[in-house]
Amino acid sequence: MSAPAYRVVQWSTGNVGRRALRSIIARPELELVGVWVSSDEKAGRDAGELAGLDREIGVAATTDAQALLDLKPDCIVHTAMADDRLLEAVEDLKTFLRAGINVVSSSPVFLQFPYGTVPPELIDPVVEAAQAGGASLWVNGIDPGWANDWLPLLLSSGSERIDSIVCSEILDYSTYDQPKVLFDIMGFGRDVSDGAELPLLLQPGVLTLAWGSVVRQLAAALDVELDTVTQDFQRLPATEPIRIGAHTVEPGTAAALRFRVSGVRDGREVLVLEHVTRLHPDLAPDWPQPAGQGGYRVEILGDPDYVLDLQLSSNGDHALGGVVGTAARLVSAVPAVVRAHPGLLTAIDLPLTTGRGLLR
Repeated sequence: MSAPAYRVVQWSTGNVGRRALRSIIARPELELVGVWVSSDEKAGRDAGELAGLDREIGVAATTDAQALLDLKPDCIVHTAMADDRLLEAVEDLKTFLRAGINVVSSSPVFLQFPYGTVPPELIDPVVEAAQAGGASLWVNGIDPGWANDWLPLLLSSGSERIDSIVCSEILDYSTYDQPKVLFDIMGFGRDVSDGAELPLLLQPGVLTLAWGSVVRQLAAALDVELDTVTQDFQRLPATEPIRIGAHTVEPGTAAALRFRVSGVRDGREVLVLEHVTRLHPDLAPDWPQPAGQGGYRVEILGDPDYVLDLQLSSNGDHALGGVVGTAARLVSAVPAVVRAHPGLLTAIDLPLTTGRGLLR
């Protein structure tokens, strides 16, 4: 007799949420029991339709959050946008945890591994809510996520000596359908001249808050004590108009961004998270170039040296591949998170999770 399925609620149906719905429906060990949406336009629609499937699932979406909490699911897959509403998102997560519901979430990313990066006054209430409800929270994805936690740690296990690790995302974002992230948060299409107002992502300390967790988690897993974590960035302008969905990035405005968050020991960068983001492949030719259409790279200098290029795509779109990978990573971890001890979990707290039941 097979074990009962874990009962799951999907929270939001945006870019990542739609793909999370598909992943939940595809996994035999999970049962979709509810879907939360933020708009009346989506309320009442079947989960299969919202997921872009050609069949109905028999679960209708709702804007009634309390009704979904009352279902007492084993886990909520939370993929609601949090980049511009961090404190509100944290309050949502605390509400789920206090209700005794486990959560896997794509955000806020600073909770992926907050220790040493995030002030205790932001972490402690989340941990207290989890302990009060006897539930667990795990925040992850692809970046921050498995492209720069398990992937480099797996490679490190084959090392005799490690001098440095660099984890990179090298992608063309021109097909990434998320205007708020691209234009409001990352600042594409904005003035790049000295003295111009910086977008949210590039404000002092924000890169370290968001991706310092990656560097510090690697340090913790490798038993490395860092002296400091630093951040820096470069931006380059478009040389001709670039059309991104309904928006046009004008010549002279930001169209390429490179940033680094570096863990430093003894005056040397030893653990580095780097992003190289272009809106056109011809921009910044001297910056690191992707393998194929783009993806994630892990470079370990030591003995031996390793360079691993991970290419990904979904229907030929590498940006969509990253969205699918984020959603699937969360959904794959649901059983492990439900079984874990109550509290705020990190990647190094969980066993290996796999695409169990997906091979056809």
